[in-house]
Amino acid sequence: MGLQDSVSAERIHISFFGKRNAGKSSMVNAITGQQLSVVSAVKGTTTDPVKRAMELLPLGPVVIIDTPGLDDEGELGSLRVQKAKQILEKTDIAVLVVDKTEGMSTCDEELIRELEERRIPYLLVFNKIDLPFGEDVSKKEGVLYASAHTGEGIAAVKEALGSLVKENKNEKVLVRDLIEAGDIVVLVTPIDEAAPKGRLILPQQLVIRDILDAHGVVVTCQDTEIVMTLASLSKKPKMVITDSQVFEKVSKDVPKDVPLTSFSILMARYKGDLKELVRGAAALSKIKTGNKVLISEGCTHHRQCNDIGTVKMPNWIKEFTGVEPEFAFSSGGEFPEELTPFSVIVHCGGCTLNETEMKNRIRRAVEANVPIVNYGIAIAHMHGILKRSVELFKDVVGELE
Repeated sequence: MGLQDSVSAERIHISFFGKRNAGKSSMVNAITGQQLSVVSAVKGTTTDPVKRAMELLPLGPVVIIDTPGLDDEGELGSLRVQKAKQILEKTDIAVLVVDKTEGMSTCDEELIRELEERRIPYLLVFNKIDLPFGEDVSKKEGVLYASAHTGEGIAAVKEALGSLVKENKNEKVLVRDLIEAGDIVVLVTPIDEAAPKGRLILPQQLVIRDILDAHGVVVTCQDTEIVMTLASLSKKPKMVITDSQVFEKVSKDVPKDVPLTSFSILMARYKGDLKELVRGAAALSKIKTGNKVLISEGCTHHRQCNDIGTVKMPNWIKEFTGVEPEFAFSSGGEFPEELTPFSVIVHCGGCTLNETEMKNRIRRAVEANVPIVNYGIAIAHMHGILKRSVELFKDVVGELE
């Protein structure tokens, strides 16, 4: 993945919902101008969510998600409906497609209530206006009318989507609001057995680009060269940003007057809730033998023999607490529905999740009264350097006092 690529996690996620044969897949194909989804007269053709990252004018970089029908039946059908509703966790904008010839159904109305409760902006599109029967298209305000078959009204749907995207697109920054043009920022990026071959991991790519956008100077090294790198600089760096796994070593090598933080902590600020995750760190000190600890990762990378999620983090927690907790693990799009059995959730930085999904996971933890912390914050807390690692963020330091 190159620095210029707009990765899926950084794109607006637009999800299409509706009953079977409402024309969701046809609507997706009509709006994108591509055959992204298989279309058939047979009910339930879309059996699993179909996702595609693409550039779509006038919207820009987006992820389009086609979902199974909300009215699917039977044991397998109920699982498909559940999969469709799970997509709400990552949906930035929803499109509810209704068959004009049948009108609104109970499941359509239920979805609208859920969208409004979650505050997800949505479009209501009545499809199949080319057919000569059904509801009078002149009687409903706030509804778009279109025909995926003839293309009538599709331009208006795209225009409405473009307006929603503009209204809901936040300009986010990782670090460039903390630096000025010409500032030197040192990045510590260890290359170990878990590092992807031939490239940097996504948070490192994003931070480099953000610094360059601010006309800062990026100096990158491994943890074994940090002392030499700092000594070679003509002026003191504005800050040092490190991979969390080498936090302890780097904190000893970086002078106290140089601000220090981690990629994971920056990601918590960028697409999570840094204050809430810092609050959650205290729960690590209260873990007792037998307590359940959930370690969750947003990606599904190949596990290494010394994997951070399944090996290093459990060992750090056991060493820090001196007890034997019970660990559970989740990865990718899977995140437990029931969180109350856990004493604490330790989550990765969430670089492969979009902001909506990451914030939904944090929200669900808070609602379940389960502390949640991310990798970088947890590691900093367990090594006694959490306060130093968040000193750059004045509104967060108070959570530790």
